Amino acid sequence: MKTKLMDGMQRFSKAMFIPVLILPIAGILIALGNLFTNAKLIETVPFFDNPITTGFGMILSGSLVSILNNLGLIFCVGLAVGLAKKKKSEAGFTSLLGYLVFINAMNKFMELKGILVEVDSLQGTGQSLVMGVQVLDMGVFLGIILGIVTAFVHNKFADKEFNNAFQIYGGSRFVFIVLIPVVVLLAIAFTYIWPFFQNGINSLGTLINQSGNFGIFLYGTLERLLIPTGLHHLVYTPFLYTSLGGIQEVGGQLLEGARNIYYAEIADPSVSVLSPSVIWDARGISKMFGLIGACLAMYQTASPENKGKAKAILIPAVVTSFIAGVTEPIEFSFMFIAPLLFVIHAVFSGLSMVVLNLLNVRAIGPNGFIDFLLYNLPLGIEKTGWPMYILVGLLFFVLYYVTFRFLILKFNFKTIGREEAGQETKLYSKKEYNEVKGKKTAGVQPQEGTGMASIIVNALGGAGNINTVTNCYTRLRLTLNEPGMVDEAILKNETGASGVIIKDQNVQVVYGLQVNSVRKSVDQYLGREEDDE
Repeated sequence: MKTKLMDGMQRFSKAMFIPVLILPIAGILIALGNLFTNAKLIETVPFFDNPITTGFGMILSGSLVSILNNLGLIFCVGLAVGLAKKKKSEAGFTSLLGYLVFINAMNKFMELKGILVEVDSLQGTGQSLVMGVQVLDMGVFLGIILGIVTAFVHNKFADKEFNNAFQIYGGSRFVFIVLIPVVVLLAIAFTYIWPFFQNGINSLGTLINQSGNFGIFLYGTLERLLIPTGLHHLVYTPFLYTSLGGIQEVGGQLLEGARNIYYAEIADPSVSVLSPSVIWDARGISKMFGLIGACLAMYQTASPENKGKAKAILIPAVVTSFIAGVTEPIEFSFMFIAPLLFVIHAVFSGLSMVVLNLLNVRAIGPNGFIDFLLYNLPLGIEKTGWPMYILVGLLFFVLYYVTFRFLILKFNFKTIGREEAGQETKLYSKKEYNEVKGKKTAGVQPQEGTGMASIIVNALGGAGNINTVTNCYTRLRLTLNEPGMVDEAILKNETGASGVIIKDQNVQVVYGLQVNSVRKSVDQYLGREEDDE
């Protein structure tokens, strides 16, 4: 039972990356649109004071804000695609149909029951307009539920075929046939039971908010502690897109979730200061500053003869963390060697968010420095207080450096550059990764034209041992028949992996930003199409 539960959570966490990773792009473009309409910038740079650039900015930000009103649909399709084991595009299309059936079925049932309120007075009633249809306000949870249900029905019936005249009703058509009564019954059921769920969610949100800084500390700490499991985004996603992250009226519209709120506030010139809920998306402070101090400590405590090698390894990782907010290559460099350092890192991450909240800093800092600049500079100091964010970041840079340096020396942790003689380091630079591509290694002979993929597949126990292959932002995620056949040494030392995590039949291999190219090469080597997993 425990194995099945963990396997289900792993699959769900992988599927969540599809909608979760695409939404920040909308936020950055909203911020870009706001840049063209920023009054201070127009005053400073007269070139922007023309109807073409201002009009473009208004269209860009205004059109993308509409995404916030349809998050349920986005999560529905994204999860159905991610959870489908095969025919993913058909699963996504079917989920869209199911979503439309659900909202209209719920609307008609509520109309028959006489419980629809006046459209002009929806606020505070628990009802809202979804794609122009008045239903119970289930928010992003509606998409999550329907995405899971659609994927379940799809995986069960997508291969069902009929003979003779009924053959046109097989496959994805039969999935939709089965899905219709399921979705209609769900719409009726949730009309009765969702208000109880909503009350529970609101109570949990109230409890977290009443916990104040302690709640923020737990949130920031837990979000980092779950990095080894790959489930950390299940912590922050509810706060970013549901009422757990706050409820705020912006431009006459009631919004839920930290990210939804500040996206709308970015595009609303009447908002003078961002809402306090933005603190739930201040997770980038440890990425931009804290871990840089940790890397400096690891470099300075490296053995003299290994300092050059340590520098070559750590600098690419530091740049990736600071610029893009991808921290796993650094975290895996000390996570398994010195778990205490990882725990300290998680605690400092939570503590840094508390400090930001105490100082009323409203800067947006979810990832790296590029996002930070695009979000905050156009909004100005008054609206975000971004200089204080940087000052707090520098404070934690020093705190990380002093603490890590002390603990590494105190306990003689074998971090980068401090390995025993003959021991390979645990983190590889991009340059080193490219150098080993295509090389023939002892005991593993890559096939002609396959490059690194054959080494990876062989280190995973061979093609016959691999059931599924997917990836998230930084990790190759697989399910294997025999996880015990995995050769971690080859994956780390010969393919550039910075970490290998094995949990039951689920295996995660951390490659960083180049994981997409790794995934494609493995798929090609295995002769698999991405849509047929």
